[in-house]
Amino acid sequence: MAIRRVNQHPIVTLSNKTKKSYEFFKQSKEVMPGGVTANIKYFAPYPIVMEKANGAYITDLDGNVYIDYLLSYGALMLGHGDKRIKEAVIEQIDKDGTNLFGTPHGLEVTMGKKIKEHYPSIDLLRYTNSGTEATQLALRIAAAYTGKHKIAKFEGHYHGGYDQVLLSVNPSLEDAGNAKKPKAVMESKGMDTYHQTNTIILPFNDIKACEKILRANKDELGALVLEPAQGGFILAEKDFVHQIRALTEQLGIVLIFDEVKTGYRLALGGAQQLFNVKPDLTTLGKVIGGGYPIGIVGGKKEIMMESAPTIAADVFDTSQSKNSSAKEVLFHSGTYNGHPTILAAGLRTIEVLEKEIDRVISITDELKSRLERLFKSYNIPMKAVGVGSIFSVILTEKDKILNYRDLQKTDLATRKEIDLHLLAEGIYTKPLNRYSLSTAHTMKEVELTVSAYENVLKKLFGGPRY
Repeated sequence: MAIRRVNQHPIVTLSNKTKKSYEFFKQSKEVMPGGVTANIKYFAPYPIVMEKANGAYITDLDGNVYIDYLLSYGALMLGHGDKRIKEAVIEQIDKDGTNLFGTPHGLEVTMGKKIKEHYPSIDLLRYTNSGTEATQLALRIAAAYTGKHKIAKFEGHYHGGYDQVLLSVNPSLEDAGNAKKPKAVMESKGMDTYHQTNTIILPFNDIKACEKILRANKDELGALVLEPAQGGFILAEKDFVHQIRALTEQLGIVLIFDEVKTGYRLALGGAQQLFNVKPDLTTLGKVIGGGYPIGIVGGKKEIMMESAPTIAADVFDTSQSKNSSAKEVLFHSGTYNGHPTILAAGLRTIEVLEKEIDRVISITDELKSRLERLFKSYNIPMKAVGVGSIFSVILTEKDKILNYRDLQKTDLATRKEIDLHLLAEGIYTKPLNRYSLSTAHTMKEVELTVSAYENVLKKLFGGPRY
């Protein structure tokens, strides 16, 4: 696909509009390594620094206003500064007299019951402080339950930034090896090569190849963790999910659905509602915190009970009995687990979504449909890939995008070029990232977004080619 270059590169245009962000970024490098406190927040030549937000909009230091489709990587399902969340937070602090007990409290049960309403696979649950912590705890619980410590994950799937799962998330196709038996590629400095042997990489949406690998490693594999929609938007095929469910049951491998991205976004009950399948364990995060940090691990009672306190001593018990020790107890702790203010915000978010999620999904579908029609009018092959309130703009002639390797063979360079131009047009997501919508997005934002896209396509490709 040949891009007709405009007079000015999008980076130049963007730099002219975001001079205060550049000056701030120079200062931030004197405080934080590389100028950011999380690598995901950076993109070249420098990240845009935001000053305020409201509803579906964010405003940068230079006063540029953007329609926000990043939404803190999907966490803000009610948009920015929703009054109902503010009210819930204030009510909790006023009622309880504190924003942190450090002890059990009522909202832990109230929130847990609400989660269980929408996720029937969850008998019992534990709270964590992030989705990353949730997946890490899920893997520990699975190992304790099965006595097996190797794990399997899928190529292209992300489950957090710790060593055990930070493999083959975004490998080069040269390093990734055979598509039917992918290599375990480490994705960070400082990792031990131990994990290349103990984390098995699977090809997504390829049941025959997966079965061969799983059967060969069944005696050592305690858990298989997957995103039921890779990156939140490449959905597993229904038959594939059901076959994986049956296979893991047969082989004694704990099946973990990482629904941190997809929970309360594809449907109230996440991807497992769409598939009508029950994983052994589920991890949740993002949306359920209402903009605050949270994670949940939940699942079958007999598996979750591995995390229950017992008469054996935990790591902080200095009065260990003669008959037990900390190593006999699955350790899980956290000062802020089940934080009352966060649970109040999350509970209110879910209550709103029970009434409004269908509207969010309908608006998302409308935006996807209109963007596809627009690209078609320019004779540019594009698919808006995703379900529910998440999608990504994929430039491809393929009928289906089934996995990481399919995605890598799409026109990512043009997509990035378009994204950079869209930033200058007031449409915000990190280049190449997915789009997430919220209850704050309306048909007004759809109209403005489609118009911005049309402006960019005209700059790059000239007029429509009906």
